[in-house]
Amino acid sequence: MGKLSNSWELMKASWKILMLDKEMLLFPLFSGIASILVMFSFAAPLFFFDDGALFNDMVSSENQLVQYVVVFLFYFCNYFVVIFFNSAVIICATIRMNGGDPTVKDGIRLALKRLPLIIRWALVASGVGMLLRIIEERAGLLGRIIAGVLGFAWTVTSFLVIPVMVVDKRGPIDALKESAHLLRKTWGEQLITNFSFGLIFLLLMIPAFGLSFLAVMSGESFIIIFILIISMLYFLILLLIQSTLQGIFQAALFKFARSGNVAEGFNGYLLKNAIRPK
Repeated sequence: MGKLSNSWELMKASWKILMLDKEMLLFPLFSGIASILVMFSFAAPLFFFDDGALFNDMVSSENQLVQYVVVFLFYFCNYFVVIFFNSAVIICATIRMNGGDPTVKDGIRLALKRLPLIIRWALVASGVGMLLRIIEERAGLLGRIIAGVLGFAWTVTSFLVIPVMVVDKRGPIDALKESAHLLRKTWGEQLITNFSFGLIFLLLMIPAFGLSFLAVMSGESFIIIFILIISMLYFLILLLIQSTLQGIFQAALFKFARSGNVAEGFNGYLLKNAIRPK
């Protein structure tokens, strides 16, 4: 309950900043559209040409190198899209926290200036993602456990990489080192997160699930279709808000970790306890 309460207060502080710059919601929308296009660009050649022969050849091939290359490229494209638009959110949030008045154009323009850094970080993140995938596939249950532990450690260690990269204009390796340094300096060793925006948004989705269930139980086609469309739009809006608030929070946490300054609207005690030692 304490974790949920902390998350709610941090989310409300991030929400206040979002209300000053609502256009930041466009960035995760652009990211979602671009991710769908990436997925389609990889899926179309596999399923719409040669009756799926290319896909079957890849699956049955003893040479897994081609499969891994394709998966890596897919990871890279997705990571690039997500990192680019998340960078734009963090840039705009940082401008607002420093007293400016950011626009969508500012976010895109400054993210484009960091394009070489974003590409390099997408390559690093894709490589780590591929390594964890290979560990999962080749070591069974033990591999899934190891990949889960390593994945969690990677997520925490790299949490401030994008703010460091786009604000301080550091390369991905230096940004990763600085992220780890700031986390250790501010919160100590063996860290765990003490916030979860995802859990709150999962709870916010429950009414839509319940309403959809009742609509299906009614057996009325019009009601079912109408409620499902409304629920899908509701889910989409929640996902856009969650992604934007996460970026704003990352910017606030980076500001606090780097200088000890608390962004307007945030609580220093909650930021200090957002991450804590095990």
